[in-house]
Amino acid sequence: MKRLRGTGRTAQQYDPLGAMGSRPLAALLVAGGVLWALLVSVFDRDVVGSPTLSALTVLLVAASGTVVLAASSPFRAPFPRWAFVVHVVLLAAATVTSIAAQFGPDRNALNDFMTLLTAIGIVMTAPYRPWGDLAVGGLVLAVVQAVSWGASAAVFPHHVPVLVAAFLAAAPTLVLTVASVVFAWTFAGLAERVQIRAGSYSVARAERDGIAESVQHDRSTILARDVAPFLAELRTRETVTDADRARARSIADGIRRTMVADADRTWFQYALAVEGAATAEVDDPDGLIATMDADQRTVVRTFLRAALRASTVDAAGFRATVRRVEGAVTARSRVAGLAATAPRVAVHLDLAVADSDIGIHRTFDPYFAVLRVTFPDLDVAVRPSALALRFSYDQH
Repeated sequence: MKRLRGTGRTAQQYDPLGAMGSRPLAALLVAGGVLWALLVSVFDRDVVGSPTLSALTVLLVAASGTVVLAASSPFRAPFPRWAFVVHVVLLAAATVTSIAAQFGPDRNALNDFMTLLTAIGIVMTAPYRPWGDLAVGGLVLAVVQAVSWGASAAVFPHHVPVLVAAFLAAAPTLVLTVASVVFAWTFAGLAERVQIRAGSYSVARAERDGIAESVQHDRSTILARDVAPFLAELRTRETVTDADRARARSIADGIRRTMVADADRTWFQYALAVEGAATAEVDDPDGLIATMDADQRTVVRTFLRAALRASTVDAAGFRATVRRVEGAVTARSRVAGLAATAPRVAVHLDLAVADSDIGIHRTFDPYFAVLRVTFPDLDVAVRPSALALRFSYDQH
């Protein structure tokens, strides 16, 4: 996607459904990490240390996992950088408090849980952050591990040089960071190459071909239904009456109206017509929906296809409102911390759905995940028997 190219590309942005499917594994890793930290802190330490700092360590581990689970939600996509920074800071703090809590001649490497939990913490975020962020975060955690455990080994030596102890403490984090970086970098590169190849036959061209086919079909229908029978009837007569002339004018007016409607039809109205919702209300007096780029149109069309084909959705109850929002801060300028403004287009979609809010989520959550990545300001309002979507995009 054009809007995703650059240094900020992530697996979540290229494959939001795949990232959504990885969340249960992240939840399992968070729960397992917290449980492991708790059990080791209580039952498996060979240094009494500070129970308060041990409890703080467990809380910090739990907090870092909570940040990842909250920020990786498809309804908060894409995973923000600030959440990743908080996650790394919490893990670094947990590393320091873990060593401080058991500061002493700790001879059992198996109960040094933070050396692995920091590494797992980087792996959990691999689908959500670009490879550059993963590399920096993993390196920071590895340095914290090395310095902390090196300091402990210097005070309480145990037949292992300080540098070796520091390296062994940082090694798991370094190894899994490299693996995460390779995954993120490779995935983004492959995804972009696939999209470039898919773009050889653009969505815009396919759209034009589809609309042209629809127009041809509509005009053929008029010819077969109205014009051909009328001309065949005239051939059987010797004279043309005033009624015939009036009927000819009526047919001509109908053809003219159809041609005008075809000229004004947007890709959005065509998509609705294809799905049997040609009479749905589309309030877009300025034709702004045509300013969506090809990628955005693909995502919206996919949602419309799924929604209007669902047995619980009443196509007659569909309504779309499209308006220009002047002076809005763009998503790009907001990320860059700039105050620049540009025209944006706000889209409101309302659907009548004969289902409960739980049933609506069950049916449409995967589509919400994709929409959220494409339109970061997406707002979804789910109520029994009703679904409303609000989002905006830069006017192209």
